[in-house]
Amino acid sequence: MKHPKVIFLDAVGTLFGVKGSVGEVYGSLARQFGVVVEAEVLDNAFFQSFRAASPMAFPRVSRSEIPEREFAWWWAIAAQTFQKAGVLDQFADFSAFFTALYSHFETAEPWLVYPDIRSTLMQWCDQGVELGVVSNFDSRIYAVLSALELAEFFSSITISTEVGAAKPDPQVFATALQKHNCSPGEAWHIGDSFKEDYEGAKAAGLRAIWLKRASVSIPAPSLSGVRS
Repeated sequence: MKHPKVIFLDAVGTLFGVKGSVGEVYGSLARQFGVVVEAEVLDNAFFQSFRAASPMAFPRVSRSEIPEREFAWWWAIAAQTFQKAGVLDQFADFSAFFTALYSHFETAEPWLVYPDIRSTLMQWCDQGVELGVVSNFDSRIYAVLSALELAEFFSSITISTEVGAAKPDPQVFATALQKHNCSPGEAWHIGDSFKEDYEGAKAAGLRAIWLKRASVSIPAPSLSGVRS
């Protein structure tokens, strides 16, 4: 099998995931602000709110405005999460809580790098394959990758908020390819979302690989035996 020129990887759910669950992280920090709620309740409320939200992409917005838009997007998700959990009005200062929560997810603390990641990225780099991140994450991705000691592996990072479109929009993949002066046929994309990663990348002409984290690891460093 011919090696690709570049392999793009999704971030959350592919390279790293939340320690425990979103509900556990939200709940732990909420307790520091005097609000007690079960993690399972928060998990359900979060995913309902997240699925109902519009894509995190801001077309025709200047780069300087993006961090503020990202913050507001996540503020709405968090507020809806605690509203659905029935405890939003228990916060004496929800804005202060959310600011702390938002900053927390910019650190390494709430994240877990999957055990197959470092060795696989190292061996791909040794084989001369360029690596990039293509994600619907926000601008905190730069700080998170650095905190998790993953940034050194990637020569490009492409995120929806900077492109102005979110996966599965082909514009995201086209932007990533331009950074490597690469045609779609020379690139792979690996991610855990069937719609955003697999279908999106395939429609954009890349070799698409769907990574189901419950039972499958990142493809072997030999780049062989991968289902796509």
